[in-house]
Amino acid sequence: MVNYLVEWIPTTLRNHQELAIFITLAVGYWIGARRFGSFSLGAVTGTLLTGIVVGQLGIDISDQIKSIFFIMFLFAVGFGVGPQFVRGIASDGLPQALFAVVVCCVILACVAGAAMVAGYGPGLAAGLLAGSQTISASIGIATDAMARTGMSPEQIADQENLIPVAYAITYIFGTVGTGWILAYLGPKLLRVDIAAECARYEREHSIGAPSGGMGSAWHQHEIRAFRIPAGGRVEGMTLAQAEAAAGERLFIEGVRQHNQVVEPTPDLVLKAGDVVAVSGRRQALVALSNMTEEVEDRALIDIPVEAVDVLVTAKSVDGCQLIELAKEPFARGVYLNSVRRGSAGVEVPILAQTKLHRGDIVRITGTATHTARVVEALGYADRPATITNMVLVGLGICVGGLIGSLILPLHGVPITLGTSGGALIAGIILGWYRTVNPRVGNVPESTLWFMNSVGLNVFIAVVGISAGPTFIAGLQQAGFGIFFAGLFATGMPMVLAPLIGKYIFRFDPAINLGCCGGARTSTASGAMVSEVAKSNVPMLGYTVPYAVSNTLLTLWGLAIVLLLNIGSGG
Repeated sequence: MVNYLVEWIPTTLRNHQELAIFITLAVGYWIGARRFGSFSLGAVTGTLLTGIVVGQLGIDISDQIKSIFFIMFLFAVGFGVGPQFVRGIASDGLPQALFAVVVCCVILACVAGAAMVAGYGPGLAAGLLAGSQTISASIGIATDAMARTGMSPEQIADQENLIPVAYAITYIFGTVGTGWILAYLGPKLLRVDIAAECARYEREHSIGAPSGGMGSAWHQHEIRAFRIPAGGRVEGMTLAQAEAAAGERLFIEGVRQHNQVVEPTPDLVLKAGDVVAVSGRRQALVALSNMTEEVEDRALIDIPVEAVDVLVTAKSVDGCQLIELAKEPFARGVYLNSVRRGSAGVEVPILAQTKLHRGDIVRITGTATHTARVVEALGYADRPATITNMVLVGLGICVGGLIGSLILPLHGVPITLGTSGGALIAGIILGWYRTVNPRVGNVPESTLWFMNSVGLNVFIAVVGISAGPTFIAGLQQAGFGIFFAGLFATGMPMVLAPLIGKYIFRFDPAINLGCCGGARTSTASGAMVSEVAKSNVPMLGYTVPYAVSNTLLTLWGLAIVLLLNIGSGG
């Protein structure tokens, strides 16, 4: 029976290639999720290594499969980074965007230089770029570019099979090394105490914030009931006047007059004996209870509260500080829980001078009436949705691919973004436009995850399976020197980047290393820097460089092939 299965399973996988892909995904995701201390390979590397093993069975899979999933993946990447990419090149994020461009050019120079010195062809060079910079998306762009270099089909196949070899060898240090350099060597290069700098930044950007922090400035939600005494301070005042006279952000959420619950309108006059439901910070409510009678009125204070994610699209609040927005009438009765930014969902610190930008997702808590007012002022409620606008996705990929297919001859070399590069640009444009006009169409977060993660990993699975039979030979051809090339390509840009940020761009030390992590598209390194800093302030510098570099480093797959092709006289 065992012998039969040993023979039957490989034969079935060869005849049904779709099964080979799915077993590669299953095992790859499982391996990628295993943790070794604080390190994990990740789904991409796990899938690649599994694909190489499965590929030893000699399974032939059509290249069209990886092309379909790769173009879907790149569209999703563009759609996710679009708002930050456009803001970076069009507004106050320009210095960070230019920094990302400079760092990307340094990265390209280091990778190309290492490859040329070592005598690598475009295949090993493309794998070196993808692994040392952990930018798997560049692999697809590089393989497209190789098809247009004039090499024979056999040469192209040989070069493509070398990509996963270099990627697998250089990826681990690309991940761990970047985080270690930025988190531990970075502060020494800058000669700063990163934790102290972040604490200083928080103090400087909390001017005007109440003692309870900016979250309390927007209202920390607790509701209690109080009876208005005869001759009391607020007797005879309107509801709006009473709230203004409180001196704290206290809000009257409900009123009971003559045993009847009435609508708490701003012009409602409060009378002795009325019971009011007051919301605000707990400390303020405790102080209020010491001055007036607190009563038990469950029906009055039983006000439904909801948490809502709001996608910021309003031009009027773009670039406004939280302390400014907290003073607006629409902020009444609302608690600000978090502000997330970028496709990676980076949570930025809630400080008085923290600015909101289009594309940010703000989580608020309050009654339905209050949250509806904030939604109207900021943008629209980003409520969980299950339906994807496939008209938007399909047309975006198709039109972007058509534009990307246009060819520009340069010294006899056909220069083109390719269909996948065009889809990336289309995704950026549509992702940004959705923050201007949300009605353009919805792509739920779960769908974006599928397109991002599964799209890329199906592509990587096919690459690994196809390269499997020649992987050992490629490893022998690459030699151990590829590992040292990876050390250089990973380390040198990350040693230079903090110094470039300090001396050329004059970044605040608190966000400098976050900018570096974003420019290297390394979420793990950003998290390590924040851990060392004991603050998420560094992540304020992460999102714009990440959006720009995620696009450029992907397109560097084309650039590295052209540079190696020209350098070799091809």
